Amino acid sequence: MKLGLLILAALPIATYAQDSIAVHSTEYPNTFSSGSANVQPFTNSARKFNDWSISIGGGAAFMAHADLVSFYDKKVNWGYNAYASIDKQITHTFGLSLAYQRGETNQRAQLGGVPGQLAGIAEANTKYNQLVLLGDINFSNLLRRVDNHSPYRWAFHGYGGVGLMSYKTSLHDNNEFRWSTNPPRIPLFINQDFDFSSTFFQFGFGLKYNVSKLIDIEARTMYIMSGDDEFDGGGWAGPADYDVTSKVSKYNMIKSSRSDNMWTVNLGLSFKLGKHDTHLAWHDPLQEAYYRAQVLDEKSTDLVVCEKGDNDNDGVCDDWDRELNTPAGARVDGAGVALDMDLDGVIDLYDKCVTVPGPVENNGCPTNK
Repeated sequence: MKLGLLILAALPIATYAQDSIAVHSTEYPNTFSSGSANVQPFTNSARKFNDWSISIGGGAAFMAHADLVSFYDKKVNWGYNAYASIDKQITHTFGLSLAYQRGETNQRAQLGGVPGQLAGIAEANTKYNQLVLLGDINFSNLLRRVDNHSPYRWAFHGYGGVGLMSYKTSLHDNNEFRWSTNPPRIPLFINQDFDFSSTFFQFGFGLKYNVSKLIDIEARTMYIMSGDDEFDGGGWAGPADYDVTSKVSKYNMIKSSRSDNMWTVNLGLSFKLGKHDTHLAWHDPLQEAYYRAQVLDEKSTDLVVCEKGDNDNDGVCDDWDRELNTPAGARVDGAGVALDMDLDGVIDLYDKCVTVPGPVENNGCPTNK
């Protein structure tokens, strides 16, 4: 029967036998094992995989869904984004990253009606700094088939997290928000410091490639929901009219959404830290267990019988024969020793009275006195 089938057949037995075979370790009193003798504390020296890394990356940033957007009039107003993070792999499918992100977006919009004709196309700029805690799910490990023995070099990751940010915005147009001394007018500037009111959320996906035991490369795209209606530079949200002094602007009423959202596309590098050959993110224990079971299943064992032969031809191999010179024709026991049923010192082959003890001189038969 295939080894794999035996393992599957044994699973229910092992499950219901947990209470009866549980072993309590006296050396490690808080450790329990289902009959396993390999019980040991998990320390740094017991680790088989690296689980820390440092990542850096950068690319393009766009104000995607806001009152003022980077994609305007069939043109793209490019911005940039860069990040650096410290990454900790918790399991082979989940990790955490503390990341610092900064960048800049450029966006445009135009008011409707007469105000739009007077102001023309407004241009805004947003410069931001962000600190975010990201969760990382390794979908390739989570969804990997156990019978997939192909080289494991690509991995699909999903990200989600929450953080705080600060930003500075500016808005210029040809009417109220322009540099002018007569009448006195200036562009609209907003400065938001790090604060719990600037909490944002982000999620996205990445595709990693395992270059070596030290380096991974990744293409990553993230969608950032600012939660602020001022992040795009459109000014503070307020009444239908606008007031330069209070920074309330009609630009924040172009769309009804109260959250200006951004989109980034990055290329990055991860530097894996540690002395081991493999990082935990590239290890799938289920695949490893299946592979080892298959190796044992397919392994052919050559059994060697009577390696030293049977020189006395008594049917017992010399490997475990305790009497290597048994006389020809003598019956022997399992250890290759000639039988002596009456224990008189004369083997049955030469004993003429097999069931009655007697001296050797009388061929194993008792003497008449």
